[in-house]
Amino acid sequence: MGTSTGSGQGEQLQAITDAALAHLELDALLQTLVVRISETLGVDSCTIVVHTAEHDRVFCAGPQHDTVSTCVVPLELSGVLLGELRVAALAPHDFDTALLELVAARAAMAIEHAQLFESERKARHQLECVQAVTDVALAHLELEELLQALLLRTRDILEVDTCAALLLDPERNELVARAAVGIEEEVEQGVRIPVGGGFAGRIAADRLPVILPDVDHAHVLNPILHEKGIKSLMGAPLIVHDEVIGVIHVGTLTPHEFTSDDVELLQLVAERAALAIEKARVHQETVRLDQMKLNFVAIASHELRTPATSVYGLLTTLRARGDELAPDVRAELEEAAWCQSDRLRRLIDQLLDLSRLDARAIEVQPQPIVLERTLADLVTGDDVFVDVDPALAVVADPLVIERVVTNLIANARQHGKPPVHIRAEARDRHLRITVTDAGAGVPEQLVPRLFERFEHGGPSGGTGLGLAIAKAYANAHGGDLYYEPGPWGTRFDLVLPRS
Repeated sequence: MGTSTGSGQGEQLQAITDAALAHLELDALLQTLVVRISETLGVDSCTIVVHTAEHDRVFCAGPQHDTVSTCVVPLELSGVLLGELRVAALAPHDFDTALLELVAARAAMAIEHAQLFESERKARHQLECVQAVTDVALAHLELEELLQALLLRTRDILEVDTCAALLLDPERNELVARAAVGIEEEVEQGVRIPVGGGFAGRIAADRLPVILPDVDHAHVLNPILHEKGIKSLMGAPLIVHDEVIGVIHVGTLTPHEFTSDDVELLQLVAERAALAIEKARVHQETVRLDQMKLNFVAIASHELRTPATSVYGLLTTLRARGDELAPDVRAELEEAAWCQSDRLRRLIDQLLDLSRLDARAIEVQPQPIVLERTLADLVTGDDVFVDVDPALAVVADPLVIERVVTNLIANARQHGKPPVHIRAEARDRHLRITVTDAGAGVPEQLVPRLFERFEHGGPSGGTGLGLAIAKAYANAHGGDLYYEPGPWGTRFDLVLPRS
């Protein structure tokens, strides 16, 4: 083809421009452009290649093989290379390079316009999806209801077949299946995945989204994924205040290629979902604490009333008839009144202790101590033995150790059997103090409630607060208190950080 006249070029450019302006969506635009350019310029084939972050998008019209002549011009706009325009002929052909460059310029403008529209539409879609998740988050306070609604909405947004949420169990460092849609067996069977293991565990450990395009040939720990026939998976971490609280993942029953847009959308959903889950947990914990407070007040009132009533009754008798009573009867009543008043004093002291611990008004003050000497100062009587290396020096709050160990000794004397042995060792970054007696151990049915307040181990006259206070002090020091069942009797382990 020869060189076109100015008028002919104008008509050709107008024809191509009309095609460019007729479409807003990029794919439709490019497919129309290659056909119109091929027809308008009288060439046998036309190809437009658009560079994107993921991969090149290629659109062709006419044969791609057996061409003899080819001309390639860049698609540039404001110095930025968007792609290239390639035309070809099946016979020797003299291409009008100047015209092709004008065509490329018009095409580049149309491509940028379409890309901007596509970006705006994508952003609007993402905003609508995030708003949908936010609406769900604001509508539910109970965790189970919230999770179910979030997963249903997420499945619909990403147009997938399954969606599941696993929340972190920090004590065991495992992800626990809490809710699922399309893969309910994951929750029913109580699936647990160690952090760092398998698909979900890797997401939690690396704190990054993961795509498994081919589940059949991937390393997954959850057998249900194979049993349900899931072919492709995508997951993202649930992060709140820079802490991973779980993982959300979606799947398809047919092979699916998740895109970077899908990943970005799932991450946006995961951000909102994580905040909603944390809000629901806070609400749940607030409700639980409120109920605990009500129960605490009711039980504390009852526990205080019992010794207070006894003291009042005994003193009333002594005041009204003290002169008439035989000396031994009077002594017996006075002893009973003293015992009940002492029980009342101990109960009030323990309630004040718990109150300060609950309000975090007790400031832990670690300091260097020689542990054997500190423990020996707590021991009275010949039924308790301290077996600790005299050279063992640690940094810990002696008040915490005193409160915990004295409560454990009192518990051993009330519910266990002598002798009581206190041992200690410093290992790695923790200090472990063990208190063991020769008793029968804690009844199995009591173990789950052992550290609850006002939980009595038997008719021993205790307040039921000793172990609760001991555990609270251990927690305040950044440690914990454990019951260790075994053949040795009753054993409690106080574990504290060494610094």
